[in-house]
Amino acid sequence: MAACTATASSAVLLPSNPNLKAYISPKSISIPSSFSGHRNPLVSHAPASLSSRPSHYTRRSFAVRASELPLVGNQSPDFEAEAVFDQEFIKVKLSEYIGKKYVILFFYPLDFTFVCPTEITAFSDRHEEFQKLNTEILGVSIDSVFSHLAWVQTDRKSGGLGDLKYPLVSDVTKSISKLYNVLIPDQVCTT
Repeated sequence: MAACTATASSAVLLPSNPNLKAYISPKSISIPSSFSGHRNPLVSHAPASLSSRPSHYTRRSFAVRASELPLVGNQSPDFEAEAVFDQEFIKVKLSEYIGKKYVILFFYPLDFTFVCPTEITAFSDRHEEFQKLNTEILGVSIDSVFSHLAWVQTDRKSGGLGDLKYPLVSDVTKSISKLYNVLIPDQVCTT
């Protein structure tokens, strides 16, 4: 695994495991203090060169350890939560799938948004294909089970989801979203 440390002028990928030093070589990139993590394709915040850095730069740093994030190959953080499935409220516990099924766990911002229904219903429409691959699907948002229920009870033609063939998990406390680091800072919803 590797850790990323950064300042206003550089970011370096360093191995957090000393045995990996042969496989990861340090690289430096420029990061201005105005960097917020969101893309703005019309404006470049990168300095023209490192030697001509503006004097308003402040030193910032952050560290991310890959072993602490839910990444492919790492064990997924466990959770137990209420969900809506087949027009009923159920309990879902991720660890109950360990050794039994693969799980596609996806997050979406909010119920009744115009962006997500196509993808959410597409998973449901192809559920049998996932079952043949021994795979379960779980959708998660920070809405309540009551909102989930209303959304699945609303016909697709009317902006709803209709019946889904997999559970929609409620994360009103945002604890699952925090575990998986999908919350948008200072926003109501997930990514």
